[in-house]
Amino acid sequence: MSENFDAVDIIRAKRDRHELSGEQIAWTIDAYTRGVIADEQMAALAMAILLNGMDRREISDWTAAMIASGERMDFSALSRPTADKHSTGGVGDKITLPLAPLVAACGVAVPQLSGRGLGHTGGTLDKLEAIPGWQADLSNQDMLTQLEAIGAVICAAGAGLAPADKRLYALRDVTGTVEAIPLIASSIMSKKIAEGTGALVLDVKVGSGAFMKDAAQAGELARTMVGLGTDAGVRTVALLTDMSTPLGLTAGNALEVRESVEVLAGGGPADVVELTVALAREMLVAAGVDDVDPADALADGRAMDVWRAMISAQGGDPEAALPVAQETQQITAGADGVLTRLDALQVGVAAWRLGAGRARKEDLVQAGAGVELHAKPGDTVTAGQPLLTLHTDTPERFSRAHEALDGAWEISTAGAHVPTPLIMDRVSAD
Repeated sequence: MSENFDAVDIIRAKRDRHELSGEQIAWTIDAYTRGVIADEQMAALAMAILLNGMDRREISDWTAAMIASGERMDFSALSRPTADKHSTGGVGDKITLPLAPLVAACGVAVPQLSGRGLGHTGGTLDKLEAIPGWQADLSNQDMLTQLEAIGAVICAAGAGLAPADKRLYALRDVTGTVEAIPLIASSIMSKKIAEGTGALVLDVKVGSGAFMKDAAQAGELARTMVGLGTDAGVRTVALLTDMSTPLGLTAGNALEVRESVEVLAGGGPADVVELTVALAREMLVAAGVDDVDPADALADGRAMDVWRAMISAQGGDPEAALPVAQETQQITAGADGVLTRLDALQVGVAAWRLGAGRARKEDLVQAGAGVELHAKPGDTVTAGQPLLTLHTDTPERFSRAHEALDGAWEISTAGAHVPTPLIMDRVSAD
């Protein structure tokens, strides 16, 4: 690519609210990947984008340039259509675990490239690594083989997909530019489009435990990502879902695996089942399969069969006992009444402090650590009844977890709890 552009000119253009051309954007991403543009220059451009935004064409060009920085996967040789799901992350969000085998059981292949957790949101790979023997790293050929044979794979994304994003993501994290919607959308969608899936369903979380606290901002992000997917020829739809309260009754790694297996066995918390089935329906329709009800595949055990095959194929033992934390502490209700609020962010931070998450990428996580919920908003509780159980291998962590939970719930003696709908909105290109 020719060196016809100058980084400072491009920074000034976006600083002064001008549109960047497709050629300027392609050069910028390529030059940054090659080290021609310095980190401090890209940081300045990222801040200009945060403050002044990008239009749909600019974001689409930026995303295409990120994809072009690496390899693209191709699943066209598979005997069935493909669909993937991406969640913007939350507390207790174990949905990928039951969802991938459920959709596969209905005839659509699910190539789910996932990540590890950072901060209060748990990572899908951390959860699955609680299963004895399970391996996250697969070659592209192993992925294809498993998708054809079993229909579902959850594994780590290879370094070859959108390498520009890896550099830019780390830079945004330390320069206060993580919140830029054009950069969030292009980061997520460059990897998902490069992954080669035919259809994509986005779960955009809204609320205290979500990256996006505000419904209007979450809606803008959802519309931007649906537009990017559509422009790239990927059938894309987004659901905006509530993350003011943790999903399900667990936040942690092995705890969430156990709950996911309960869902696959036909039980589990109602909200986890509701969202898993809703996302499965969206994925199936987007992939062109609209004559199968995923609720049936949960009820009759087909999804559980796929789960066991998927875990076994990656070296895991689906029958093995899951790790259990060495120490637990219960927190009880201080009064009789109705639980009207249980804050997702505070529960997530408590789970993180107990050892379920990491502050830095190189930190280790405890498989058994986390928070177990014994009541959800809307439930009637009595004084002395257990509300939460804290799990950790290192009891000195309990005090910091208690601090995180200070004021995390409310119990009311007057008036009924008015629940927020789990699925708040749907965004599509139609």
